Amino acid sequence: MIYLELLLSFIQVGMFSIGGGYAAMPLIQAQVVTKHGWLTMSEFTDLITIAEMTPGPIAVNSATFVGIRIAGIPGAVIATIGCILPSCLIVSLLFFIYYRYKQMSALQSVLGSLRPAVVALIAAAGLSILKLVAFDGAEVSFANIHWLECGIFLAAFLVLRIWKKNPILVMVCCGVVKLAVGSLFQI
Repeated sequence: MIYLELLLSFIQVGMFSIGGGYAAMPLIQAQVVTKHGWLTMSEFTDLITIAEMTPGPIAVNSATFVGIRIAGIPGAVIATIGCILPSCLIVSLLFFIYYRYKQMSALQSVLGSLRPAVVALIAAAGLSILKLVAFDGAEVSFANIHWLECGIFLAAFLVLRIWKKNPILVMVCCGVVKLAVGSLFQI
């Protein structure tokens, strides 16, 4: 019975948590603290901390944590399946529709018009991060530029684009350079 309750609770979380993992937190709280009483509010706070620290989506990590806490490994598996099942079904349905109707000019037009929007969203996020790195939240002006961070960015960009090096290795090297130069010059 507990397995069915876990499955149904996390199917609801997976189905209605539109907007990402943080949007799922109130739904998870409603299920595990308020409705079922599986966790106390203090334990739920710990759950959020653990879910944010571990790799992977917060909602899935939360489901796994609650499942293992309530019913061991089988509970973790069932809660995790419940959390991801709605997304898997929706994506499968969309794939089926796309595969069946991919030759339709209307569908190709819609997808073609979405590509520039996706590129614009990614570029906007990248520019926001670059602005944060280059100016550290200060007013955008020549006097406020953080030259070391801009140099590290440019070097990393060139290494990744021209020499196609491993991104993880590039990130580690950037961190080491910033740490070394920052320690040496007290930046």
